[in-house]
Amino acid sequence: MKNIQSHSRRDFLRSSALAGGGLMLSFSWFAEAKAAEKKHTLNNAEQWNELTAYIKITPDNTVKILCPNPEFGQNVMTSLPMIVAEELDVDWKNVVVEMSTHDNVKYGAQFTGGSNSVRMYWNPLRNAGATAREMLVEAAAQSWGVPASEITTKGGILAHSSGKSAKYGEMASKASSIPIPKNVKLKSPKDFSIVRNSKKNTEGLKVVTGKPLFGMDYHVDGMLIAMIQHPPAFGMKLKSFDASQALKMPGIKDIFSFKLYDDGFEQAGFDTRTSNEMIAIVGKSTWEVMNARKKLKVQWEPTGEIKETMMGRGGKREVTIPARLETTSDQLALMAEYANGRHSAKTAQQYRKDGDPETAFKNAAMVIERTYNAPFLAHNCMEPMNFFAHVEADKALVAGPIQAPGWTEPTLAKILNLPADKIEIQMTRMGGGFGRRAYAQYAYEAARISQRLKAPIKLIYTREDDMTYGIYRPMYTATYRAALDANKNLIGFHIIGGGIPENPIHANRFPAGAVDNYLVEGWEIPSNITIGAFRAPRSNFNAAAEQSFLDEVAEAMGKDPIEFRLDLLKRAKENPVGKNNEYDASRYAGVLELLKEKSGWGKPENNGKKRGVAAYFCHASYAGHVVDMVIRDGQPYVEHVTSAIDCGVVVNPDAAINMIQGAVVDGIGNSFYGALTHKNGAAEQSNFHNYRMIRHNEAPKKIDVHFVQNDIDPTGLGEPPFPPVFGAVANALYKSTGKRYYNQPFLGEKNNS
Repeated sequence: MKNIQSHSRRDFLRSSALAGGGLMLSFSWFAEAKAAEKKHTLNNAEQWNELTAYIKITPDNTVKILCPNPEFGQNVMTSLPMIVAEELDVDWKNVVVEMSTHDNVKYGAQFTGGSNSVRMYWNPLRNAGATAREMLVEAAAQSWGVPASEITTKGGILAHSSGKSAKYGEMASKASSIPIPKNVKLKSPKDFSIVRNSKKNTEGLKVVTGKPLFGMDYHVDGMLIAMIQHPPAFGMKLKSFDASQALKMPGIKDIFSFKLYDDGFEQAGFDTRTSNEMIAIVGKSTWEVMNARKKLKVQWEPTGEIKETMMGRGGKREVTIPARLETTSDQLALMAEYANGRHSAKTAQQYRKDGDPETAFKNAAMVIERTYNAPFLAHNCMEPMNFFAHVEADKALVAGPIQAPGWTEPTLAKILNLPADKIEIQMTRMGGGFGRRAYAQYAYEAARISQRLKAPIKLIYTREDDMTYGIYRPMYTATYRAALDANKNLIGFHIIGGGIPENPIHANRFPAGAVDNYLVEGWEIPSNITIGAFRAPRSNFNAAAEQSFLDEVAEAMGKDPIEFRLDLLKRAKENPVGKNNEYDASRYAGVLELLKEKSGWGKPENNGKKRGVAAYFCHASYAGHVVDMVIRDGQPYVEHVTSAIDCGVVVNPDAAINMIQGAVVDGIGNSFYGALTHKNGAAEQSNFHNYRMIRHNEAPKKIDVHFVQNDIDPTGLGEPPFPPVFGAVANALYKSTGKRYYNQPFLGEKNNS
């Protein structure tokens, strides 16, 4: 497998090939600088294997664009091709979009997550489209004997002032012999005609008409169905089992135990798995396998302490996983001990210190201190975990919903003992991701089972499987302290945060850089409960705590919440403290100003509304919300939300609005209701009957979305709108009820002060 080295976002168009009389252009996002400087021509077959994605123009002027990134509803299968089509200057109605298969050499990691898709591929895709357009122009210039500078393009048509014209398809074959140009000119944003104009979801019709797009739809003849019996609790392992009765059930082919990773296996960063030894039940149909699983007689025992080797950004490290069977009430008590410095094992790490915060707090006329807590959260993707695998002696085909095929392939190669180039990964559309499908242990389980049976199988999790033995948002806590002088000026700020099993700290984000005396610390408590990325990791908690606390500080200072934030940002812009502040104070303030304007914040006609505000920076973007809340029959409801976002150029406005609206509803639901608790290592919630989700009648009646207009390259969008929802809801609850809310989920909280 090719070793992917460091790369530039401007690496593009490496090679191409003539296919079927049309022009096929490729671009590489991960090419090394030396390779990028080589001269390539379109008929250089030697370079074909280095393709990462391509543009194919057929003689009938149809443009086919392959989308390399997995799709789970964020609409990259529309937005990424739009970027190519813009610079190629084609008519969007002539564009056909297809999902690519996985190729770690051609496409790199093909990772969908971290709000990276458009941000990462903006320049490479623009360069790919512009380069193809220039080559078509040159082909026409040579054919017509005119200077290329005299040829214009529009909607896939080449034209010259002499009256000559041709469709792209007519020039595609000749263009294939022209050397790939360097330093192509890109359009000015003011000239965009596709980007910034809403386009319908290219997969929309297929989705609503039930076409087989998802992993659960995947089927091949002779395929068997498999399910897993995992341990009933974290901290338990398989001792023995009796499958004699289950094997007698109709349709059952085999039942066996297996290890996911061999002894001594070194786990990569996303090789998280809930248990290493489990039982596979394999049969002809889902119903038959589910019924047979109920007949299993299994004995489980405590795992004991486990030591594992993990590979990550910091290199190889040894990790100790504790043996205890954890209970939520005990976890909360333990976090309180750590937070108050009473636990002997506490080892808080200092992440940032500006000025002299100790003296500021010692001399303060007033100290405000509040502690915030949040529980584990389940991802609850609408489509349960599933994966297809057909592993043969010398090759493997796997297919299913997965966010990071490039990270999955090396692990598959190791556990199957196959070369990576003998493993084909097909990416299906995902029924939700939110970070959960970046952890592919379900794919590895499917591959192991198929390899054992020497047959094609599809592994299916039930909702209970995924919820009770899943990979969760961590459990968090943070204590915020503010020091005010006698004139109610903010002179000190202190954050100490922790969690199970990771802390939520982002030390260099707002209000870092806006307070002279500033201290941030963090600690962690090891756990055997598996955790992973959850929409806007860590930020989804930090924003709730930080933005709730800032409102409380503003009130103590006698300031309007938005004006208080703007004052801090003005300081951070004009005279910043420290040198590592992650955010742009001007862009942050711009979102608050837009939010203030569009919501009518502070205007007399809105004085009677119970409103909460919050804004946050993450994934290189800035998002804020004003939440209007009402109380009906003793219950709070969010009636109206005004949202403001600065994410640079918005490629597909309608899709962007939909994404923000989804984040708002998701955030309200999680802040009101979301919680997963444990008793003796076992999850106490198993399905939607006892894991509360937001319902249709609880969603806002209206969500108004507004974008800051600028020509900045696109930044993140899928995750940034989510975190500030929590804080805005908490602040609106205070206005509605007169109580501050410190523990999520807010509607499950008791004993609010």
